[in-house]
Amino acid sequence: MALIYEARYFVLRTLDQPHVSRGDGGHIVIDPKIAVEDRTRLTREQAIELVKLTMVGGEALKTVLTRRGIVIGRINYQDNGNWRAELHVHIYGRALDAKRQPYGRALDFCGTREDFRREMGQLEGLDAEDISALREEIARLLASDKYRGF
Repeated sequence: MALIYEARYFVLRTLDQPHVSRGDGGHIVIDPKIAVEDRTRLTREQAIELVKLTMVGGEALKTVLTRRGIVIGRINYQDNGNWRAELHVHIYGRALDAKRQPYGRALDFCGTREDFRREMGQLEGLDAEDISALREEIARLLASDKYRGF
């Protein structure tokens, strides 16, 4: 697991066991620094930061992986809490030429975490160059007119 970006209330990071491999579009997650049940429990400031990070994280993932040869057709954002009963938002890239998680189809995660690990095996995560490029792209985006006053 690698930290990509740390904000006041949330962190953006990779997972040791991604749900979508790098080649299929990549996967990052936004976690609150203090566990919260779901978004209805967020303060106004936390909610604003979460929305901003989903936008920045998705835009950065799409930009970085496309530049690196993995053409992302879209980004999926999912509030999950089934395998871990607390708010966290997954950002999934959807590569146009994805193999295991084909573009245009719903993501397939199996029923349980154990089923997923057994059926999907260890998927390739983002590499060190991807993570470095994501950090740079997030910094660039946050300094842009679009996000600076958000």
